[in-house]
Amino acid sequence: MQEQSREGFGGERSAHGESVSAGGASASGASAGGASAEGSAAEDAVILTGVSRNFVDRSGRTIHALRDVSLRARRGSVLAVVGPSGCGKTTLLEMLCGLQQPDAGSILAPPAALMPQRDLLLPWLSALDNAALPLRIAGAPKAAARAKAEPLFAELGLEGFERARPSELSGGMRQRVAFLRTLLSGKPLLCLDEPFGALDAITRMQMQRWLSEALRHERRTVILVTHDVEEAVLLGDRVAVLSKRPGEVTADLTVDAPRPRARSQQAVIELRERALRALGLEDELR
Repeated sequence: MQEQSREGFGGERSAHGESVSAGGASASGASAGGASAEGSAAEDAVILTGVSRNFVDRSGRTIHALRDVSLRARRGSVLAVVGPSGCGKTTLLEMLCGLQQPDAGSILAPPAALMPQRDLLLPWLSALDNAALPLRIAGAPKAAARAKAEPLFAELGLEGFERARPSELSGGMRQRVAFLRTLLSGKPLLCLDEPFGALDAITRMQMQRWLSEALRHERRTVILVTHDVEEAVLLGDRVAVLSKRPGEVTADLTVDAPRPRARSQQAVIELRERALRALGLEDELR
């Protein structure tokens, strides 16, 4: 888990990292590719306005990762960001967590914790101590950190595995420990980077059902990135569709169906089709 420890929610980061007033985040231009004008800034936990990010590769060529991305996420909601590989999804999360700075535009976000694609559990620690790691980093004594983490193992279906090493856990169990570690960071914004990308299809479906239920009770704001359109619709309150690199917002879809959602639900099927069309994947609908 990687964390960003910015102070509070009072200002934005501009393209150069300086603080500007929260009023600078524009809510105008609501459309696919623009920030939604629905709601006010007071209701939003995350506001990205005209964000672009570029890189220079080893040959000196400029790579445009993201271009003019404007998005909002309401407090306590799940925003799923879906797009093809290489469209800048991970870059977007790292900017939200303060690990990168935009080259243009501004980002308003509270302190965030990042759950990367790989679980990155420390092999010499037990599952319990891996989960409690952010509490230990924050200065909590080992006994106190364990006492806070241990009751949550039953809630996440990990009861009885508190003392197991990561090598003794299945892939799905390791991802739950990683998610618990992210929760215990205490950050108001959780950034999940393709958390099930390394799992087999059956385990992935099981974990999607589990995370859907967990998010129903978790009132923190979540930004979830994935290349799986169906996963985005199953887990998100809104789905932002990014184009191929440079990533631009081509659709911003609201998911009205309550959790837990089934793949066979008409609303899920319709939103999946709309997202696929926004990705230019009409052939997948035939």
